[in-house]
Amino acid sequence: MKRCKRCGETKPLDDFYKHSGCRDGVRPECKACNLAEKARRHVDNPQPARERTQRWREENPERYAENQRRFRASGAKAISNRRSHLKRKYGITLEEYDAKLAEQGGVCAICRREPRPDISLHVDHDHASGAIRGLLCFRCNVAIGLIAEDHDNLVSIQRYLHVHDPESAEVRAIVLKRIAALKRPA
Repeated sequence: MKRCKRCGETKPLDDFYKHSGCRDGVRPECKACNLAEKARRHVDNPQPARERTQRWREENPERYAENQRRFRASGAKAISNRRSHLKRKYGITLEEYDAKLAEQGGVCAICRREPRPDISLHVDHDHASGAIRGLLCFRCNVAIGLIAEDHDNLVSIQRYLHVHDPESAEVRAIVLKRIAALKRPA
């Protein structure tokens, strides 16, 4: 057991990094405090870490390529890319996306169709505020984009389809006759 110089907690020696220059063979601060300090230094000045990583990459091209190949083959690269995209573009985590998908029952919020297993639903958001509205299939997402999110355009499209749909015209005529019959005095 050893007392951490930073947090003052007494912890097992396994909670300290090894260091041959120290009398007991471990660093004076615990792993948690050491990592917290390292993170703070990185936030204050990330450039040395970036330069060190770039130097290692340039000095070890075969190892870097092999690491990247393993990363892609494991599927972790695709997950990492998806996480990064969702965070950068919409400010949400993959877990929040999955929760929204579960809330919608795993289907498009508009047409209620299930997406193909290899394709995820698109995040629909208000372009003015950035607020997320729901998850949509490609067709529904494009449709909203093509009408420029304009309600008047949507009403015009609906009116156009209604007028040019023969079945709708027949149904409308029947409904109008029934309404007229109801209004006639008995």
